[in-house]
Amino acid sequence: MFTDKANKIFKEVIDMYHVIDRVDQDFSNPYDSKSQQIEHLLYRKCWIDTVQWHYEDIIRDPQIDPVAALTLKRQIDASNQDRTDMVEYIDSYFLETYKDVIPKENATINTESPAWGVDRLSILALKVYHMHEETVREGASDTHKAACQKKYNVLLEQQVDLSTAIDTLLKDIEKGDKYMKVYKQMKMYNDDELNPVLRGEK
Repeated sequence: MFTDKANKIFKEVIDMYHVIDRVDQDFSNPYDSKSQQIEHLLYRKCWIDTVQWHYEDIIRDPQIDPVAALTLKRQIDASNQDRTDMVEYIDSYFLETYKDVIPKENATINTESPAWGVDRLSILALKVYHMHEETVREGASDTHKAACQKKYNVLLEQQVDLSTAIDTLLKDIEKGDKYMKVYKQMKMYNDDELNPVLRGEK
């Protein structure tokens, strides 16, 4: 199953990040971009999500310096763009994989492309990791740990359900029961012709 591979890589990324546990650490992708294309894309995608997860933690510090917060906000914006770009690269991989499949006459389109499902699966892997941390956190109360254990169990169930849904979608595309139609993200706030503030500064 595709998601068995994806979930394994996501765990690998998250574990590797937390060895150093710094947003500014060096990034190295162990998967070759040519011979292991989808593995390479999945690893990069989850690394972006993992760094951004920790960006979001840092920026919520009530004592953060305003100048540092603005710098971090710019980094989060750039990370969001990278995240979107990676989703589109992953969808391009799927489009190439299934390019010769002829959809059946009654084939239907899904509410989201496969890669946007993968995006949610990557973030869910982060939720699973960090919720598990809370179930064993030293100094946390038993009440806190028990509440987090319940949430952790739900997240694991959600991970299974989402993985099944993605694998089913890919099977349906392969069989021609579903077809892919990808809309490139048309983000306006980063475009100096579409964002009136950026346009006014030109």
